[in-house]
Amino acid sequence: MPLSLGLRDEENERINNVLNKLMELTFVPDGWLANDAESLLTQLGLSTESLEKMTDSELKEHVTKMHFDWANMERLADMLAVNPAFKEKALSLYSFIQTESKIFSFDIFNKINALSK
Repeated sequence: MPLSLGLRDEENERINNVLNKLMELTFVPDGWLANDAESLLTQLGLSTESLEKMTDSELKEHVTKMHFDWANMERLADMLAVNPAFKEKALSLYSFIQTESKIFSFDIFNKINALSK
């Protein structure tokens, strides 16, 4: 069921706040292993284990189902790109954003090229 505009804005703000906290943890050594990261991922309906097991298409379905907007999808991909184990998932999300948003972004294009090397 689609969210109303007000609820969508609230949900995007909640997702954005969780992603901000997760991004802060990516700069902490072993931040991915911290309990804080797991609890934050749980708020997004994810865990490191589920991320490892998810296929690229399952991840795309998940972020769509969780009502991530394009900016929050990109932030999630940015966070995933920091961890070498999730590099391919980040690439997949960037590509998904680039094609499905129907707006070409040089920033995302550069991120895809940087990760592809």
